Amino acid sequence: MVRTEISLFLRNAPGELGKLATLMAGALTIQDASEYVQGLFKARGKSLKRFAPAASYASMQKDSADFALIRLLVDQTDRAIDLLSREEYVFDIMPVIALEIVNKPGTLAEMAKKFGEEGININYVYGSALPGGEKSLFVFSPEDIDLASRIFKD
Repeated sequence: MVRTEISLFLRNAPGELGKLATLMAGALTIQDASEYVQGLFKARGKSLKRFAPAASYASMQKDSADFALIRLLVDQTDRAIDLLSREEYVFDIMPVIALEIVNKPGTLAEMAKKFGEEGININYVYGSALPGGEKSLFVFSPEDIDLASRIFKD
């Protein structure tokens, strides 16, 4: 299913993650952020236009001592965007594919193979086991969101 992911830069300082977690409810994953991508997000936030291909926004090549990239999936995206804007976070939104899969060996491989068979590159993926341990939620950022959403609509 297609979901909206919020990617934001969080200052790498004591208490910042706690402040964000208090402000937001949702799933969090943390990756290193590059100065280049931080600049792209800031420029995009002011103009609402992309200044580079989508893959550039997702490529985190250089480590940053000052920021981490936080990826959020929330139930109320519009409310989350309002809260983040009010608190002046630097963020971007993009569609992703969120799939609940059976939590057993080989299931992720099956999903990834489907992307490959359709010629869809995956920019990044992350996941977590859901309560009860029988299923996992995996989030995929494919280069072709429209094709990917058709493949996994069921």
